[in-house]
Amino acid sequence: MPSLADKRILLGVTGGIAAYKSADLVRRLQDRGANVRVVMTAGAQEFVRPLTFQALSGNPVHTDLLDPAAEAAMGHIELAKWADAILIAPASASVMARLTTGIADDLLTTLCLASEAPLILAPAMNQAMWRHPATQANVQTLLTRGVSLLGPAAGSQACGDVGPGRMLEPLDIAAGLERIIAPTQSLKGKKVTITAGPTREALDPVRYLSNHSSGKMGFAIAAAAARAGADVTLIAGPVRLDTPAGVQRVDVVSTNDMLKAAEQAADDCDLFIAAAAVVDFRPAVIATQKIKKEDGNDSDALTLVKNPDIVATIAARVERRPFVVGFAAETEKVVEHAAQKLARKNLDMIIANDVSNPEGGFNSDRNEVMVIDHSGQQPLPAALKTELAAELVALIAARAFPHN
Repeated sequence: MPSLADKRILLGVTGGIAAYKSADLVRRLQDRGANVRVVMTAGAQEFVRPLTFQALSGNPVHTDLLDPAAEAAMGHIELAKWADAILIAPASASVMARLTTGIADDLLTTLCLASEAPLILAPAMNQAMWRHPATQANVQTLLTRGVSLLGPAAGSQACGDVGPGRMLEPLDIAAGLERIIAPTQSLKGKKVTITAGPTREALDPVRYLSNHSSGKMGFAIAAAAARAGADVTLIAGPVRLDTPAGVQRVDVVSTNDMLKAAEQAADDCDLFIAAAAVVDFRPAVIATQKIKKEDGNDSDALTLVKNPDIVATIAARVERRPFVVGFAAETEKVVEHAAQKLARKNLDMIIANDVSNPEGGFNSDRNEVMVIDHSGQQPLPAALKTELAAELVALIAARAFPHN
């Protein structure tokens, strides 16, 4: 059966030269069994005529919010209810800004507000527009609301610039949509525990030791694992992220708190993924009052002790040992250091990334990693963490449960 069989996809096309690719996208979606209806903005119609999409989709193209014929039956509401997913490709900077602020001033943005279906965007714009702080702030807001992004890709643009902002190719968009709304149930029936975010170690009632981990990668993996059919427990350090749909969340603060929760979850767990950035040291003594800086006294120093190694503790189990995946956040000799951790901690797999790279690592929405296990290495190129998470889950499932 085709992967998108009987899925109702509402394809929104906005103004931009990449709109010509959307005609091919209709066919790619239909090849996967989808029923496609198209909504075009006024800007999109300047690049491609509605008749093109009508001929390809076999359905009327919707262009006007206040269409007297359709609105007699509240047509825009019916269209919003019809969709199993709304895909906007290309998604312009303008439509992303309007979606962020909740403006509904045309048919497409109104449908997005009126629909409860998943919303997926394939951005396409000039590289400077994509990099602009306003656009990046809008991206972050949309991601926290559960909107999925596919791309953009980097490369030559119609304006002559080179950089991120190209719309993904139709085949890649169709495959990405497939992963989001019709994922392979590669973890069906499996219990998965994932740690995410930083831990904090109190110094006194005011200060603490921690790191820059945002938890985005771990949360994205938890969401992808749930979509793959797993029963997911997410052990989260102090982060400001919404709990992914279908995921049971356990909030912790300190490393010892996370270890206790991890050991409890691992008792009934098939797969353990340690994506958290755990603080390696904690103070030997936590001050009961705020530590004061005494005038002229520069010699005071904190006495630190090692924290337990959570992933190594789980990997060292003899009984009830799950398949164990670690993360290695490195700033130099990334692959070498990660391979050493794989062996030293008795892991089944490790995912290494360079957190000094401004295009990935902590707090970024993008990442690129090297997956290392005892059979070799496999690079996964730079992508949004939500996209990368789906690839990682598929790869981990294939290695951990080859016969599932």
